[in-house]
Order: sequence, then C-alpha cells, then structure tokens
Amino acid sequence: MSHLVHSSLMDATSTSATNRRPRFRRSAEPIPFRVTEGDVLILQQLLRYRFLRSTHIAALVGRSLDRTNDRLCRLFHAGYVDRPRAQLDYYPTAGSAPMVYALGELGAHLLSERGVDCANMDRTRTNREAGRPFIEHQLEIVDFHVALERSTRGRSDLRLIHPEEIIASAPERTRRMRNPLALRAGILQDDHAYDVGVVPDLVFGLSFPDGSRRCFMVEIDRGTMPVSRADATQSSFARKMRGYLQAHAEGRHTNQFAWKTFRVLVVTTDQHRTRSMLEALRQLKIPQSPGPSLFFFALGGELRSSDPLSHIWKDGTDRAIRLI
Repeated sequence: MSHLVHSSLMDATSTSATNRRPRFRRSAEPIPFRVTEGDVLILQQLLRYRFLRSTHIAALVGRSLDRTNDRLCRLFHAGYVDRPRAQLDYYPTAGSAPMVYALGELGAHLLSERGVDCANMDRTRTNREAGRPFIEHQLEIVDFHVALERSTRGRSDLRLIHPEEIIASAPERTRRMRNPLALRAGILQDDHAYDVGVVPDLVFGLSFPDGSRRCFMVEIDRGTMPVSRADATQSSFARKMRGYLQAHAEGRHTNQFAWKTFRVLVVTTDQHRTRSMLEALRQLKIPQSPGPSLFFFALGGELRSSDPLSHIWKDGTDRAIRLI
C-alpha cells in the first residue's frame, strides 16, 4: 500500500463531518485523503516527543488549530496516529481538553519507509498500555520542550540543541549506551557505597554564535516523590540531587558528552515543596561539586505564563538567574 496516496480522492469531507466520528474508536470507513508533507511533519514530531496535545502539534508545525485538528482526525481514523485511551479517564468531565496523540503503527511504517529510524515499531501496543500518570508527566515535559522551541525559533543569537543532537555528537562509547543521557555515580552514606543513576526528563543545550554553549538537564517534579528519606537506597528527590552532584564531581558530564559543565533545571509544583528541596539540597556536602548552585528552580504554574529563557529562576543559593 502506498502511504503517499491513501485514496484517490482529495479532502472532500468537511471538518464538521470529521467531528462527528468517534473519538477513541477508528471509523470503519476512514475519511478519504492524501498524506501530505505537512502530515509527515506531524508524524515526525510525534516520533520525537511520543505524546503531544493537538495544541502542541499546531504550534510545532505552524498550522491553525482547526486545520491541525482536521488533519489529526483523518490521520487517526486511517491508523497513522493513535489517541491513547488513558484520556478516557478525564474526557467525560473535561471534554474540551486538547486531544492527546501518539505515533501509530502505520505512521511509524511510513517514516521508516522514508529512512527515519523508528526503533520501536509496536507503537499501538505501547500507546495502549501507557497509563494516565505517565502520559501526564510526559506532557509536562513536552510543555517545557515546546516552550523552548517557540522561544528560540527564528533567533539568530542562539540555537536550541535537541537531545538527539547531543547524543549524535557524543563520544562513541556514550552512543553505545542503553540510555546515553543517563548519569551514574557512586555515593557513600554510613560507610556504605551505593550506585545511583539519574535519568533526566529532558536534556538540551543552547548554542551561541561565538561557538560557546550552555547545557542543561531538566527534572519535571509533579510532587509525587518524597523530598527526603533516611534510607539512601530509597527513591527521593534528595537522592536525585545527590546523584547529580556526585556525577558532576566525578566529571561524568565531561566523559559522556564532552561538556565543561551543566546545570539542572527543576520545575516543581509550589513554594513549600521548593523550600523543602532547598533545605535538603543544603544538607548535601559533595566534595568537588558545584553544590547548591548546580540547581535552578522554577514553578510550573509560573512558567506557563512566560518562556524558560526570559523567566527568572532561583538557584540553590537563592540567587535570581536567567538561562541566558
């Protein structure tokens, strides 16, 4: 089957007709349409981000929301994109919320035919198994990433470096790792050594015309993890911060990415949780690490009304900081 021409008919069906089709069950008679280069761009964005709201997609591909929703509806009923069913948890009470989409199996095959690496082709199953908390966390990561895209688009004084570019430019031993963006370090507590791994929610860089760059790792905290625990082997946000500090002290960022340094951006829920994190951070004494200044803090609610670059962050010493 040729993906470029789904049907010999063009977009004859109106948007109002597409809106009457079922939301989470594919129509037995898909809407006739041609797959366009704009549709391929939508599929590429879903491959990069995994889950996207329709509003994200419209912003990323530069289309109106109405036009984007029309194309997404056609792509869904034809099998190119999925609508994760975990949305059913909240659609009955929040039916006006933007629909969430993921790359479908047919969409992955189309990209693969065009030479795009789609490592996991069993998209439909993994999208179906994704639960609501996981999807919501991924969407908050996407909110941040898309905000970065929009705030750097069209600028000549800086360029956004995406995670895939960071991996592609990393040493070969890093590229061979199962998760090239994860950092591992050893910590010592009560005379016991522990191996700690931290997996950032997002890794990005900012490149400047003089060749310099600033590198960041992002933690989107939804308030579900304890800030501190007495047992260092149990998960907590303090354990994460200890892992980042120790990894920096051991120069893991230099070995894995050839970075001189980096900062960790923490986006959290409220001021009380931020204060608890700062208190826990100031108790961590890691020799050869930057200490509290390694971390920048912001509230997710405040970031929604600004962009990450112009926003005033607070570092672990309570200094006001901007990313550039």
